[in-house]
Amino acid sequence: MKVGYVRVSSQGQNTARQEVLMQELGVERIFIDKQSGKDTSRPELKKMMDFVREGDCVIVESISRFARSTKDLLDLLEKLADKKVKFVSQKENIDTDSPMGKFFLVVCGALAELERANILERQAEGIAIAKREGKYKGRKPLKIDNFDTIYHSWKVGEITAVLACKLMGISRSTFYRKVDEKEKNET
Repeated sequence: MKVGYVRVSSQGQNTARQEVLMQELGVERIFIDKQSGKDTSRPELKKMMDFVREGDCVIVESISRFARSTKDLLDLLEKLADKKVKFVSQKENIDTDSPMGKFFLVVCGALAELERANILERQAEGIAIAKREGKYKGRKPLKIDNFDTIYHSWKVGEITAVLACKLMGISRSTFYRKVDEKEKNET
């Protein structure tokens, strides 16, 4: 069976391009994660790894969609090999059926990890320069007009945090961050 794995880094990103590719390649089952690939603790990746069996072929659009570190890539590939499952990365044109394909996969994985590290380093350097020049102020503070009223209702137990978040149109983490800010300013 051809099994596809699709990943984007966040909920807001679109998987359509990868899904179309999977359909074009005749993939019969697709597992989709919408979260960072910084590690392997992704729900759909785990489901896919449990699902595949001997003779199956896991297909990904590119190595970076499957694993971000060489260690994670090698660990996942070893688990697939133990199950006698083939791995194909479409973008890099890698097929683990051949020794050269396995070697090239490891090299590409190492290069992807290096590129990710370089991106983070350049980003940090750029932010540091912008801060020194006074051009980087960080994200603008989120202004919520009805925060105080809803905060009070939540604080006295009239509403739950879930309802407070819904009324303000913010996530729970943003709500609790705003609560912390408000309570620190009041002391």
